[in-house]
Amino acid sequence: MDLSSFVTSLATSFVIFLFLMLLFVLLSRKQGNSVVYFPNRILKGLEPWERSRSKNPFAWIREALSSTEADIISMSGVDTAVYFVFLSSVLSILVLSALVLLPVLLPVAATDYTLSKKNSTSNGTFSDFDKLSMGNIEVRSPRLWAFLIGTYWVSFVTFYILWKAYRHVSDLRATALMSPEVKPEQFAVLVRDIPQVPEGKTRKEQVDSYFRTIHSETFYRSMIVTDNKQVNKIWEELEGYRKKLAHAEAIFADSKRTGTSEGTRPASRVGFLGLAGKKVDTIDYCNEKIKELIPKLESEQKSTTREKQQAAAIVFFNSRLAAASAAQAVHAQMPDSWTVTEAPEPRQLIWSNLPIKYYGRTIRQCIVYVVVALVIFFFMIPITIISAFTTLDNLKRLLPFLKSIVDIVQIKTVLEAYLPQIALILFLAFLPKFLMMFSKAEGIPSQAHAERASSGKFFYFTVLNVFLGVTVGGTLFGTLKTIEKNPNDAIPILGNGLPANAAFFVTFVALKFFIGYGLELFRLVPLIIFHLKRKYLCKTEAELKEAWAPGDFGYATRIPNDMLIVTIVLCYSVIAPIILLFGVVYFGLGWLILRNQALKVYVPSYESYGRMWPHMHSRILAALIIYQITMFGFFGIKEFVATVLLIPLPIFSFFFSYVCSKKYYRSFSSTPLEVACQELKEIPNMESIYRAFIPACLRSEKFDDGDQFEDALAQLSRTGSTI
Repeated sequence: MDLSSFVTSLATSFVIFLFLMLLFVLLSRKQGNSVVYFPNRILKGLEPWERSRSKNPFAWIREALSSTEADIISMSGVDTAVYFVFLSSVLSILVLSALVLLPVLLPVAATDYTLSKKNSTSNGTFSDFDKLSMGNIEVRSPRLWAFLIGTYWVSFVTFYILWKAYRHVSDLRATALMSPEVKPEQFAVLVRDIPQVPEGKTRKEQVDSYFRTIHSETFYRSMIVTDNKQVNKIWEELEGYRKKLAHAEAIFADSKRTGTSEGTRPASRVGFLGLAGKKVDTIDYCNEKIKELIPKLESEQKSTTREKQQAAAIVFFNSRLAAASAAQAVHAQMPDSWTVTEAPEPRQLIWSNLPIKYYGRTIRQCIVYVVVALVIFFFMIPITIISAFTTLDNLKRLLPFLKSIVDIVQIKTVLEAYLPQIALILFLAFLPKFLMMFSKAEGIPSQAHAERASSGKFFYFTVLNVFLGVTVGGTLFGTLKTIEKNPNDAIPILGNGLPANAAFFVTFVALKFFIGYGLELFRLVPLIIFHLKRKYLCKTEAELKEAWAPGDFGYATRIPNDMLIVTIVLCYSVIAPIILLFGVVYFGLGWLILRNQALKVYVPSYESYGRMWPHMHSRILAALIIYQITMFGFFGIKEFVATVLLIPLPIFSFFFSYVCSKKYYRSFSSTPLEVACQELKEIPNMESIYRAFIPACLRSEKFDDGDQFEDALAQLSRTGSTI
């Protein structure tokens, strides 16, 4: 990519960002759009604007900058605050790196005219980016000492910032867990791999007897996990008819106001998607179905609690300290029975995964890892093809009939600026749901854990396929004939292609922060969807609220995408230091815009108290190690005499990771007892804590939830197991 194409790309992206920001400022002030731009505040009963409606279009920036970490925790929870620690930590690493590398390395690279006079790189041209990169340095040049020192500087800055961040997040987590507020999950443990029921006992009696023997003074009661597939299906069908009835009644009421006093009763068809079948009165039909389903649901609820018990349970204790102690204790001699862990939040539980046995989970995990590894490997083929096809030179070579079109200056400039990056972003958009499905298939018990697992898979996928695929693929396809003639020069040719790929990644990062964050702020898609639903579909308050439900941050995809940028910027920070500026803008702009979204828009779907942080930390270190190995290889290609001095860096990184894990990780995997022993501001209502874990499909409208659940479990036959 030449300089004019790059400037065009950057300028166009910046103009689009300013336009999107202007639209955000204008549209967010309109009363009808408040539920799109301030849903978090509305759900918490706060005034949507509260100083945001001032004439200053940058008021939202001032509010975001003046907000504190306590404000973030209050509005969006600890997990969101930890995400901002991640953003600020990476931003600090890049800023401190840039303060040294930019004023030192750019002049060193720009004033070495040896290679620029030869006018040659791996693809036979010498671009303006090469002149500002390590690619402009002659082999064995003493100037390489500056780049070697820069490599060490980036590594030690990363160690320093990550150490401070880990300590800060550990304190955040401890403070949140010490809160005097009563949280149901802190009084419960999840028990899996329960052995077969002894003769003459029920499953509940087995669990109660086991825990009452071990925790005689602190055990409260247990809840046996059941197979809820059928009862949940009936419950969802019933809820669907209730929503449909409310919708039809609202339409009928509107017809009375706008038409005759009798109104027009809505009608619908009962066949496929309401498009075929017999035509019926919607209100009468829904009432009939509801009357039919209620006794059916009650019958299935009783059948489920009595006959569909599984080998898993939620066990409750009368104090946080007792529950934390039980979760950390080894209860059985064998690891495949009576597995006890901390209970997730009730809303996080993946009920269908809880009964999966120890060896079943292990086998599933191995299968998923193999499948994901194959996916990563085979996905490299289409990504490499994309990176190859979407460069103009390769397009003209492989599709000659496009040459006349591509050579038009205006079209060429636009295509060079956007085509490869847009193709790559669209290609990656289809992956996250696939990886989430595989993560849940491992038998993971909670949504937060599934998101952490999916995030890890997505990170390694993006690094191995996007970063390495584009780097190797783009260079390989452009230099294939040269490598065929001189196979022994393959490694130097591919290595020398690294600086040439810097322009692609700089543009990729710029596109992500200008267009990506511009759309994030503007919320174009949610805005359009809300107004379409409000105008044509929503008739009740519940439907309207569902239409503007904001969702959460989506950490399973957001964090891996950020990690890809971390990897790219770190790996090119010394090779092409100019990329540090774009990394700083990406994370700085992201911190600012996402701060606004955390305070006003997104509503967390769960709270794990920062359990994602150790994974963030380890993946930043993984990116750092990739960077160190890359630099070792590139210095080797440059035949630098002191290349061996880089060997200690990966060793330092692994050692640093080990020390951090030993010092901090235990307090993330388990709740420290000194944290759990803090006093509560009120005596906990244990019955409310118990009921919080009853699935929605098993809650009865006629009876007391807890008593019904307990009675059903107590009435089981003592003749043997019902499993």
